[in-house]
Amino acid sequence: MSAGRFIAVVGPSGVGKDSVMTALADSFPGYALVRRVITRAPEAGGEDHTAVSEARFAEMCEAGAFALHWQAHGLFYGIPATVDDDLARGRDLLANLSRGVLQAAKARFGRFVVLSLTAPPEVLAHRLAARGRESADDIAARLKRAEFALPEGLPVVEIANAGTLRQTAARAHDALQALSL
Repeated sequence: MSAGRFIAVVGPSGVGKDSVMTALADSFPGYALVRRVITRAPEAGGEDHTAVSEARFAEMCEAGAFALHWQAHGLFYGIPATVDDDLARGRDLLANLSRGVLQAAKARFGRFVVLSLTAPPEVLAHRLAARGRESADDIAARLKRAEFALPEGLPVVEIANAGTLRQTAARAHDALQALSL
């Protein structure tokens, strides 16, 4: 059995990363979701995550509990080091990553690919407003960041999250299966 792939799912806020990841894992065998550790309160909404304090996050970093970790939007995020076990078992892991840690992820994981999701700006704005977590200024700032390019030299599959979620997941699955690593 070959090692699984670490699939970094990226895209602007509101593009539907968590929804597409869940649809992929629910619809196609072999995919599993990585549950991130985040210094966001559990009642704040958003993805299913392990909520910890900043002090606990720092302790976990010191103990080597993370394969990757970073800070963005005033929060700390971590990918548990236990992902190595799932990858060794041949599971393809889907993880919502920041574009800022993609090079570190590429260096860390043997079989690595980026699934880059896109959507038109008006769709992003509507989705961000609907989730109710950001102010109008926060939404404007997130939309401005949506145009940042990915680092050079990464294996990237780009998929538009347009149409139904099932269609997007199927297109992503087909593109990921066609990619040889």
